[in-house]
Amino acid sequence: MSERRSDLSWAVMVAGFVLAALNLRPALAGISPVLDEIMEDLGLSPAGGGAITTVMVVCLGVLAPLAPPLARRFGLDRVLLACLLVLAAGVLLRSAGTVPALYAGAAVAGTAIAVANVIMPAVVKQHFPERVGLFTGIYVSALVLGAAAASGLMIPLEHATGYGWREVTAMAAIPAVAAAALWLPQALRPRAGGRAERRPFRALLRAPVAWFVMLFMGFQSLTFYVTLAWLPTIFQEAGIPADQAGYLLSLSNLVQVGVALAVPPHAGKARSQVPHVTVATLLTAAGYAGVLLAPTTVPWLWMLLLGVGQGASIALALLIITLRAPDPAAVTALSAVAQSAGYVLAALGPFLVGVLREVSGGWTLPLLAGLGACAVQLAAGFLAGRPVPVQVPASAVRG
Repeated sequence: MSERRSDLSWAVMVAGFVLAALNLRPALAGISPVLDEIMEDLGLSPAGGGAITTVMVVCLGVLAPLAPPLARRFGLDRVLLACLLVLAAGVLLRSAGTVPALYAGAAVAGTAIAVANVIMPAVVKQHFPERVGLFTGIYVSALVLGAAAASGLMIPLEHATGYGWREVTAMAAIPAVAAAALWLPQALRPRAGGRAERRPFRALLRAPVAWFVMLFMGFQSLTFYVTLAWLPTIFQEAGIPADQAGYLLSLSNLVQVGVALAVPPHAGKARSQVPHVTVATLLTAAGYAGVLLAPTTVPWLWMLLLGVGQGASIALALLIITLRAPDPAAVTALSAVAQSAGYVLAALGPFLVGVLREVSGGWTLPLLAGLGACAVQLAAGFLAGRPVPVQVPASAVRG
């Protein structure tokens, strides 16, 4: 009987973990398909409409450092439960139908996602220490799948239900509450090992490996969000119809699901992740080069290369964070530093590409800048992928 209960507890924990991961992107990805409706309904300008997502992405970068102290004070499992409930509340507030509620809800949801993003690699380290590669792959695949599902289902849900943007965007609260219900047994358990050690950011940043991990995370995020924001426009200006440009982006996103699931289990068993990082970054660079040199020749191939390269890169970034840090507390701290920098760069990347496009009058300079970002990503990944752990001096760690 106890074995059955143990198996059931394991299954519930895994299901809660996967569903929690699935919930960390729909609030972001589900806005763009109905953005025109939101702007028309609430009288927003394009800048005002774009600010909905901007608010959330800024929260992801600026508020990530909240995660380590919260995890120390309350424990990873309870913080994850709270994030899921706060996320549901933010989604519902955002759907209330007024401009203040729209932005306030976006900020609340963004805060929940920011903290959850940081602690999920530590949750992997704490609950699945012998299967870090496998569960990192499951986590990243669920992230990508959640984003793809949200962006693809909003309009069909409107058509199937007859609801408007308020109701269909509010539906994202349902899986968040379901994930919280599945994770509740973990949050109610006594915390193992007592109070977690404190890992000060200043001490962490004295470790060179932490900087390499941060740069790799940041530049792979930058190249991904530039792709997300501008590749359909680049294809359209090259003469590809808008619907086909959208399908090409979907192809890239779908490829990432499989790649993110396949790469971490293999890379996690290796002593060094340098070969994996090198291949992933070179594939991303090859995709950018193809779009630069021949955007309309075989665009599906360029997006396939970008999907494989970028899917592997984000999976490797999160895997390296988990592997290089010695314990869940250090994983949380390193994750906070890396993801904070990553999302700040991610927010700046699409803006800077837009500026380069405006200044140069074409896409050659922006795409060359993308290749330059790939070069920095490759150098940082080469250094971060070596089997050198992040070490925080004992004198810097206070209980």
